[in-house]
Amino acid sequence: MTSDTETAATDPSEAYRLIPPEPTTDEQFSYAQITSGCKVYATKDDEWRLAEVIALQRKKGKLVFYVHYAEFNKRLDEWIDETKIDNHRPMYLPKPQKDKNKKQNRKKVIKKTSQKADTDTPEPQRATSEPKDDEMDLDNLNVQGLVKEGEELSREDEIEKLRTSGSMAQTSTHELAKIRNFSKVIIGNHEVEPWYFSPYPVELTEEDCLYICDFSLNYFGSRKQFERFRSKCTLSHPPGNEIYRDDYVSFFEIDGRKQRTWCRNVCLLSKLFLDHKTLYYDVDPFLFYCMTRRDEMGHHLVGYFSKEKECADNYNVACILTLPQYQRHGYGKLLIQFSYELSKIEGKIGSPEKPLSDLGLLSYRAYWAETISTLLIENGSTDISIDEISQITSMTTTDILHTLQTLNMLRYYKGQHIIVLTNQIMESYEKLQRKKRHKLDPAKLVWKPPVFTASQLRFGW
Repeated sequence: MTSDTETAATDPSEAYRLIPPEPTTDEQFSYAQITSGCKVYATKDDEWRLAEVIALQRKKGKLVFYVHYAEFNKRLDEWIDETKIDNHRPMYLPKPQKDKNKKQNRKKVIKKTSQKADTDTPEPQRATSEPKDDEMDLDNLNVQGLVKEGEELSREDEIEKLRTSGSMAQTSTHELAKIRNFSKVIIGNHEVEPWYFSPYPVELTEEDCLYICDFSLNYFGSRKQFERFRSKCTLSHPPGNEIYRDDYVSFFEIDGRKQRTWCRNVCLLSKLFLDHKTLYYDVDPFLFYCMTRRDEMGHHLVGYFSKEKECADNYNVACILTLPQYQRHGYGKLLIQFSYELSKIEGKIGSPEKPLSDLGLLSYRAYWAETISTLLIENGSTDISIDEISQITSMTTTDILHTLQTLNMLRYYKGQHIIVLTNQIMESYEKLQRKKRHKLDPAKLVWKPPVFTASQLRFGW
């Protein structure tokens, strides 16, 4: 057995630790020595992976550990028992907090010293090649909202930052929020495994299963309470105005000020599947647009997006979610398309609020690529400006430029950027045409941009 001092002293780098070492004959630690913050090797999908122990407790007399697997999405965190941990491989202790504080203080001192030096002595002028007026900086487009003005971020850095932030790593300062508080959620007739923590009342977490009415979104800790409520519930659709209906889906507009309880419930529900989601109480400044599917029982919630009533940054979406039981069926693109249809009626250019979740960013990039390539091909010419594309689609020029660059459709020729339709784009377009996918009909949207007074935009009773 290795002592604590020996384990800490032989702690290799994180990159090296991702490769599981060969197990030894003797045990290197006992399970009683495992504490929160330790890293051990645990089995996941029949492979040994480095896992950080976030919490541990006793369930039914057995010691269990809540772990996060290195380089895995946080939604795959889970409770495991000691049978899945290999104590014949090393355990790595967490770094002392004092060292982190010293490093942070040292960085602050260095930063202050460098700032003082900058003010004392002017920086010498450097010979730089200024970009021409007709050139655009396309390498560091801030689509994800992860880069502050004046900072540079390469595409690899953006991917890494997306992978290690938001839904990939814990950003909350509360230890409780690192742990999923439900193992499964019953939404109507669907049983769903939640991905993240959501601040439902703590007394509901004792049963380890949450029951949610898919019409009212009221929540219960026991099946008996849930079934009793469902026998009396008369609501068969979201409590708002239906502004769109076709043979496939419907959309309802709900004012957060008029329907606080329902909107708070949908925020709590979405927090189970969105790690970036922070709002669940102050819903007054938001409108909620909910997509539903109809059957003989009523309108079942498929997904939704929220939108600020007044937004200085011209975001047309604040939060967007397709429920897991309806994902990978094209509903996400319908939600995104609907948000841009509203922007077209408003006569505004819109973009989703940043940062997006990892799945949200993939959905938006796919929608932008499909919309722009379809517009250019069906237009029959690439002789169109970025601003004209923006006016037609209601997308921002940044989103358009990023999409064109990603698809390798922008070329610099004779002092200007031109749009090129590649063979790959043409093949992708033909595949999309062969697929039978539903699209919204803007003619069926019955909606006018709502107007609010200053008092209606504030939160208050």
